[in-house]
Amino acid sequence: MKNKLIILIAAVLILSGCDDLFEPALENNRGLDDMYQEAEYAQGILLNGYARVPTNGWSFNDVATDDAVTNQNGNDYREIATGQWAANFNPLSQWTNAKSGIQYMNIFLAEVDKVAWAENEEVSEMFKDRLKGEAYGLRAMFMYYLLQSHAGWGSNGELLGVPIILDPETPQSDFNKSRDTFEACMQQIYSDLAKAEELLPLDYEEVGDVNDIPTQYENLDNYNRVFGEYARLRMTGRIAKAIRAQAALLAASPAYSAGNSTTWQEAASYAREVLSLNNGVGGIAPTGHTWYANAAEINGLASGVNPPEILWRSDVAESNTLEQQHFPPTLYGDGMLNPTQNLVDAFPMANGYPINEASSGYDPAAPYIDRDPRLRLYVLVNGATAGPGAVTINTSADGTTNDALNRVETSTRTGYYLRKLLRQDVNLNPTTTNTQKHYKARIRYTEIYLAYAEAANEAWGPMGAGDYGFSAYDVIAAIRQRAGISQPDNYLESIKGDQAAMRELIRNERRLELCFEGFRFWDLRRWDESLTETALGVRIEGSDFETITVEDRLYQDYMHYGPVPYSEILKFDALVQNSGW
Repeated sequence: MKNKLIILIAAVLILSGCDDLFEPALENNRGLDDMYQEAEYAQGILLNGYARVPTNGWSFNDVATDDAVTNQNGNDYREIATGQWAANFNPLSQWTNAKSGIQYMNIFLAEVDKVAWAENEEVSEMFKDRLKGEAYGLRAMFMYYLLQSHAGWGSNGELLGVPIILDPETPQSDFNKSRDTFEACMQQIYSDLAKAEELLPLDYEEVGDVNDIPTQYENLDNYNRVFGEYARLRMTGRIAKAIRAQAALLAASPAYSAGNSTTWQEAASYAREVLSLNNGVGGIAPTGHTWYANAAEINGLASGVNPPEILWRSDVAESNTLEQQHFPPTLYGDGMLNPTQNLVDAFPMANGYPINEASSGYDPAAPYIDRDPRLRLYVLVNGATAGPGAVTINTSADGTTNDALNRVETSTRTGYYLRKLLRQDVNLNPTTTNTQKHYKARIRYTEIYLAYAEAANEAWGPMGAGDYGFSAYDVIAAIRQRAGISQPDNYLESIKGDQAAMRELIRNERRLELCFEGFRFWDLRRWDESLTETALGVRIEGSDFETITVEDRLYQDYMHYGPVPYSEILKFDALVQNSGW
């Protein structure tokens, strides 16, 4: 098995260069014909898709929002937020990455039927089905990320997506293609995901009874060989359903809803379809909000098994990179991402009331006392402990260490350091450095629960459930109870009949639960909310807490939609740019 994996990785490397996007480079002495009798080599084309999944790594584009700043001069997202975003400078672009992924999927789908996947004819057909399903699912996913990054209203008054390309492009292809409508792109996503679900199992698991395998297959051992647990972490029917829910939420949102036919009811339905496979509200993982720090759970992961919170993830790897980037200076970190006072203020009190509500009991002189427990889980506040040995971190302006506000280049600019995503059992001391196991969550169930809550509230109000058995209220109640909000949740009870107030709460819960995981920037845009909230911090001296301005946010209204790359507009006159760019 290890030798096969090495061959697959080698194939990915062979196929991943820019020059071989249309056909393998001559110096490799490999061509598409070579894949027909070499299944591992053929899979290398498909694996190029997995190598390009946008959520393989952390972007920390939260720095481009009101949730965070960075102490890194020249950080791309800092430059975007401070006024340098342009059609020829767009670190958020997916144009090259996702379009390349689609090209590889198109090549694979065009050639897959010619490959001898196994000597056994039934096994070979099974591999064709499964790998086609993966390719369709990945192609839909790349289209979703293209729409998220580049869809917008063109000068022709239409909501545009990207050119829909379903066949492999060659040097002889006509590249001067116009953008298809957002609606057409969404229908293509739905079509590809339907094909993926037809061909893929819900999950890759060993089946014990021949009666439990699809009727088109006959041999149980052959089925487990192809669709068994060894293929975990690859595209599945369950993942395809989740991508449909993500795409539908985008399409139904205020910034896009006027230009396509996807409704809030449909978005709720697609999310509910995923959640019904996870026992509905009862499937909310008790420790899902600390998935990144559940050490025993992470250390025990094997064979591609997912923890209860995770729908799709990367493999587990030993690392201390996140901690090196984000631990405070006294823990030998670079303090790179600093949560803002804006985000800190978004965490309610432990009784569930927002801090600006009279019933909250918030004390500005003791701002971290009796707060939502998630605040201290996700944000390292002044006086909290972190790292091996639970070192007390002093971020005050009159602090005596390099953790103090603006003390050195790696100090916090806001009075806060990142805690979420970091394993506190990582030691960066040069004499005793260690690593710990980490993985990247590509899709969390909490994301889908929050998507359902948002769509259901818009479709039927806070308490409405359609025919689905649970409401937006039910989901938010469970998530807040898991977070440690004291029960009964009187604030939630007070707004359960108010759709607008529930909308605000759902959006805030999404902000808190998914913070630093790359959602805030895209959420603000699809909600058509302000991108220009000034990033604030806190200056602490003695017992005084002063809110300070840290960084202005300079966005224009048209930036709710990202640009088509300027270089593409110059090359291809059929492409229409989004308005304002």
